[in-house]
Parts: sequence; structure tokens; C-alpha cells
Amino acid sequence: MDPAALIPTPDAIPVHWGWFQLLLLLTFYLHILFMNVMLGTIIIAFVRHFQRPAETCPLTQEISNKLPFSIALAVNFGVAPLLFVQVLYGHFIYASSILMAALWLSIVGILIAAYYTAYIYRYQYEKMVDGRIVATGLISCLLLIIGFFFSNNFTLMLHPETWHSYFDHPAAMLLNFSDPTLIPRYLHFVFASLAVGGLAIALFFNHRQKKGDPKAGEWVRYGCNWFGYATFANFAIGFWFFGTLPKGLINPSSLVGGLFSIFLIIGVISALLAAIYGLRYRVMPALYLLLGSIFSMILVREFLRVAYLKPWFSLADLKLATAYSPLILFLLFFACGLVLIGWMLKITYQTYRNREVQS
Repeated sequence: MDPAALIPTPDAIPVHWGWFQLLLLLTFYLHILFMNVMLGTIIIAFVRHFQRPAETCPLTQEISNKLPFSIALAVNFGVAPLLFVQVLYGHFIYASSILMAALWLSIVGILIAAYYTAYIYRYQYEKMVDGRIVATGLISCLLLIIGFFFSNNFTLMLHPETWHSYFDHPAAMLLNFSDPTLIPRYLHFVFASLAVGGLAIALFFNHRQKKGDPKAGEWVRYGCNWFGYATFANFAIGFWFFGTLPKGLINPSSLVGGLFSIFLIIGVISALLAAIYGLRYRVMPALYLLLGSIFSMILVREFLRVAYLKPWFSLADLKLATAYSPLILFLLFFACGLVLIGWMLKITYQTYRNREVQS
């Protein structure tokens, strides 16, 4: 069977594809930051509870208080990039989503269960002892399952040549284990979350330390150690991931291959320097370098997707049916949404600060 016959015809887009690509990069950047903080901190909390089940410490208390907010932010900021992916690559992502529809749709229920458990962990924290291990372990597992389903879908969309497997197993539960990049790609995402989660902890307690908290320094070092060592471990996984890429996929002499190589080098060097600063407990330099590294790696991810889909599709192939009003309305609502979210975060922060002062 010709795989090209399985690829649907893409819909026309209202403005040049570059607008959607830019918005995809920006919104995905915000989403990946919140998502990494969410997943990384809850796994770190689980490890801490597992090591010291009877301990009540400022770290896990703060994670329990803020976890529902981080889940909400990660989910809400994930909607926009998913929509932009569907605009640009809808005929691939819709097809792959249908091939694993039973698993893909289950994400909603899994996410609700994780969110509900996060609230139990928050409001029952003081009453829990062994229950803290159970709650954080359950949340971690549920979020890791969601992450794996996303990794499966976003690799499956890159391989139309494997879609015919659906006809042999039409249960809408197709997993992309034939792709050697799936596992290292997924683990790369998990260890990145541990690193970002660790730095988020260090950043939070660094702020507390500047406010005069004498015990915050211990947790700054704790978060920085998580960040540094998880980053170094992720280098090994990254090299594994790079080694599983098909030979000839990246041609450094081409435009896409050249940009891929440049931003990969920038991302690796930035991450290396960030890890070094982190292990020296210099939080702010590590943060700035990490933010640059993450954006570089997002660009690398986009160029890799373009390279994978090159035999089947190019963004330049999208037909244009000019209509600027939908884009303008979206940008207005998006800007208003950011302002509203900023206002809610400000109110939430002020509420917590007032509680801390009163206590």
C-alpha cells in the first residue's frame, strides 16, 4: 500500500503559515516550561516522600500547595500549541490520533484523575503519612502515562509508512514501538522535567532566602542538585536519541539540517553551562541559560519534524485562503487571556503572602 494514499488532504489556511509557526513556537515554549515544572516537581516530591515517608518538610508542603495551579497552567497553556499543530500538520496529527484513538481519548480521564488526586494531596497533606507516597506516586504515574501517549502520537504522525498497521490491529490502540526514537525521546522529556523541576524549586527557595528565610538555602542546594545531575543524565539520553535517528535524515549542508545543527550545538552548550552554574548553586545564571537552551531545543524539535515529513509534505504546500480577521481576533483574545492569567497569578501570590505573614 502506498503510504501517501493514507495522508488526508490538508485544509487551506487563512494567513501565511509563518504566522502559525511563530505562534506555535511561542505558545509551546510557555507550555513546556509549565509542563516541566509540573511533572518534575511532583516526581521530586514522590522521591522525597519515598526516602523519608514520615517527614513533613517545606519542600513537599510547597509542592502540594502549588501542584493544582501548575497542572492548570500546564494544561491551559498546552491548548494553543496543540491547535497550531493541527492547523499546520492537521492531516498528520489527526490521522495518528485516530490510529491510537482509544489511548488518545483516555488522556482526558487520566488527567482528571491526576488533577483530583493533586487536590487530595494538597488538602489532606497534614493528615497523610504513607498516603503522601501513594498520592504523589499515583499523580506521577498518571502524568507520565499522558506524556508517553503524547510522545507516541507525535512520533506516529511522522511515520505514515507505519499507518497500515492499523488494518492488522484495528482497535485504535496503535503504539509506535517500531520507531527506535520513541523511548529515548520520551525519557529525554522526563529527565528534562526533572531538571526544570529542580531549578524551579531552587528558584522558589532562592526568593525565600532573599526574603530572610534562614532555612531556604538548604532547599536551594537541593533543587540545584536535582537540576544539575538530571541535566547531565539527560545528555546521555540525548546522545542515545540522536543515535537512533535514521541515517541521512539530517543533512548539515541543507538549510534545515544546517539550522538543526546550529541550534542543537547552542542548546547543548547552554544546557551544559546551566548545569555547571546549577551545581555551583548560582540560580539566576543557570535559569537564563536554561531558558535559552529550551528555546533552542524547541527549534531543533521543529526542524527535526520538518526533516521527517519532507518526503510527504512541506509547509509551503499549504494552500492560502486569505482572511486576516480570525488571526486578529485570536491575538486579541490571546493577549487578554495572558493579562487575565497574570492578574490571577498576582492575586494568588498576594493571598499566599498574606497567609504567610499572618502565620
